[in-house]
Amino acid sequence: MNIVVIDYNAGNNRSVINALKRAGVEAILTDDPTTIGEADGVIFPGVGEASSAMGYLRERGLDVVISQVKQPVLGICIGMQLLCEHSEEGDVDALGIFPSRVKRFSGKVKVPLIGWNTLGEVKTSLFRAIEPDDAVYFVHSYYATLSSHTIATSTYGETYSAALQKDNFFAVQFHPEKSGKVGERIFDNFLTIVREWGE
Repeated sequence: MNIVVIDYNAGNNRSVINALKRAGVEAILTDDPTTIGEADGVIFPGVGEASSAMGYLRERGLDVVISQVKQPVLGICIGMQLLCEHSEEGDVDALGIFPSRVKRFSGKVKVPLIGWNTLGEVKTSLFRAIEPDDAVYFVHSYYATLSSHTIATSTYGETYSAALQKDNFFAVQFHPEKSGKVGERIFDNFLTIVREWGE
C-alpha cells in the first residue's frame, strides 16, 4: 500500500510516520504533486499556525494538489483546520473542503487545550470499534464548528467537531499518533478505508 504524508513544514510528520510503521505501512514523506497524486492514501498532518501554513501550501501549489486528490485523505490537527473554509488564526481562507469555520476557544476555558478528552457521537467506518466516550489526545487553541459533515464531537467549553468527513476527505482534530490504542485503531480503520476504496 502506497501511503504518503504531505511535507509542508508543519511539525509532527515523524511521529505520524512512526505510527503508520507500527500499523505495518512504510509511508513516504513528500511535497511532490505527482507522488501525492499517485498514492493510494494521503495523510495531511500538522502542528503550527494556520496562515503561515496556508502560505507555504500556496507557494508550492499544494493547495491545488490537495483539493484535487481523489483517493482517501486523512487530515490531522491543523491539517483538519486547513481543510475547512476559513480560520480565525491569522484570518486566513483555507482549502474549503468542509463548510466549517475554525474559531478560537472563548475566554471561558484555558487555551490551548492540551491533554485527553472524550469523543461523542462517533460515526462512519473511521471510528469502527471506537466507543463514544473513548478518550484521545488533543493539543489546540482553535476548533472547527459543527456541520452536517461532523462525524465525531468533543466538548471543551462548547461542543465542536472532533472529526469531519466529506467524500474522500476524513479529518480529526486530535492526534491519533499520540492517542494510544484508540489512535492505533483509527489509523488501522483509515488504512482499511484505503484498501477498500478502489474495490
